[in-house]
Amino acid sequence: MKLLEGQTVGIDLGTTYSTIAQINDEGLPECLKNADANVITPSVVLLSDDGKVVVGPSNERIAVEDPKNVIEAIKREMGNPDYFIVYQNKKLTPEFISALIMKKMMQDAEKHIGTITNAVVTVPYYFNDVRRKATQDAGRIAGLNVIDIINEPTAATLAYAWEMGELGNAELGNKEKTILVYDLGGGTFDVTVVRYTPTNFRVLATDGDVMLGGLDWSRRIVDHVSEQFAKKHDSDPREDPESLQILAQECEKAKRELSTRAQTPINVYHNGKTLTLSLTRGDFERMTADLMHRTRDTTELVIQQAGIGAEDLDEVIVVGGSTHMPVVDQMLIEVCKRNPSRDVVPEEAVARGAAIHAAILEARLTGGESRMARSVINRLRNVTTTDVNSHSLGVKITDPSEKSRKINHIMIQKNTSIPYQTTQRFVTNSDNQQRIHVSVLEGDASDPMACEQIGDFRIYGLPANLPKGSPVEVTYSYDANGRISVTARELTGNNEASTEIVRANAAASDENIDVLAGLAKEYAVE
Repeated sequence: MKLLEGQTVGIDLGTTYSTIAQINDEGLPECLKNADANVITPSVVLLSDDGKVVVGPSNERIAVEDPKNVIEAIKREMGNPDYFIVYQNKKLTPEFISALIMKKMMQDAEKHIGTITNAVVTVPYYFNDVRRKATQDAGRIAGLNVIDIINEPTAATLAYAWEMGELGNAELGNKEKTILVYDLGGGTFDVTVVRYTPTNFRVLATDGDVMLGGLDWSRRIVDHVSEQFAKKHDSDPREDPESLQILAQECEKAKRELSTRAQTPINVYHNGKTLTLSLTRGDFERMTADLMHRTRDTTELVIQQAGIGAEDLDEVIVVGGSTHMPVVDQMLIEVCKRNPSRDVVPEEAVARGAAIHAAILEARLTGGESRMARSVINRLRNVTTTDVNSHSLGVKITDPSEKSRKINHIMIQKNTSIPYQTTQRFVTNSDNQQRIHVSVLEGDASDPMACEQIGDFRIYGLPANLPKGSPVEVTYSYDANGRISVTARELTGNNEASTEIVRANAAASDENIDVLAGLAKEYAVE
């Protein structure tokens, strides 16, 4: 990892909104304003018919555009090889669309701080390795030197500790705090328990859902209103893309209003007919109760997996715009026995934390020679973080109890502190076996088909007449930089093979990255 000449920033690449931040010359984490003088940019991309790309268009602009040209919630598709958008006879991947969002934020921020070259980009803790690689690819396509990927709850914890005056504060010694970070964004959800001192941050447990977020609450309103319209007019606005697009905006607005009002009106227009109805907060909470219960179950599970009780929590931090729903506070008070903290603005916490992490790396990589104040550098350079793996890691083996079936044998359980290494012994399946195939899996399911294969390799040249049941030793390691290494050694003939999954060798090849980066430069992002 090395820094390029230029500015270093932290980027919160969100499902519905994105933010870019930097530690300013006074040593304060600051979210940078976009061209509209806002610190958050809608993660919406408009690919207009005239060849112009608009990032973060207004609702009024979206309303008059063809729905097929409007791309939203692209973060949910990160790492999906089967998803693409065809535009001007080109296939645009989720990584490319995400790069356009980052490119727009960079352009706006550079008007304030100068040329940006380096970045720390955030990801939900529950993103698997494929999604993390895709996020790094997006940064590279945008023209960034991605010096690290940081988990969103870890970033939020750094921002909170900074806001409390604790981060790197030598006067506090080794005073320890345990906090829970509840992160409900527009499209993803994480709960993480972190124990920290001023100089060391250690994740105890994490869990989440990359397909659960504020979008799902909004869609419940869309479905409810559409059903009411269909009952009255025998026509469903969800069946017409343009009607659905306008209705979705109305329902998103209603959801936000219900965070501060007891009820709100919603207007529906479709096929020349109209319907106005009133939605109460109580009705909204009842129709989405199962979604909130899913977050409650995860919260309770993570507290249990962390090996603590609710009474052991010093603070509960809420992150993400969807945490403004009053029902979130109600649930967290019931589960955690305390009022959630908003000492750091929920929409800005992750970006600010990413900027702090970027500054920590900058201080280390420059040996203290930095534009930041010396007092800030001295505070940051000794701060360390210890993460856990959010998904179990294993290998595909033959089920010992049912020889015709393959299973995922987990070697590193989820929520294991990293770095970590383990060695286990297996045996060959048949007499005179010619080779051994090792399939590296990420996931908690026993069925390999339900897991993500993140790598594989083979051992050749096994000894002649090798008997069935001959020993094979597999060593699995996961280092602090997210590098996964797996080595297998057949002990009879001492033959060995290995693989290394390095996030820098991201999902797309370097050649494809260069092609997409060149294409991104062709598009004039507004």
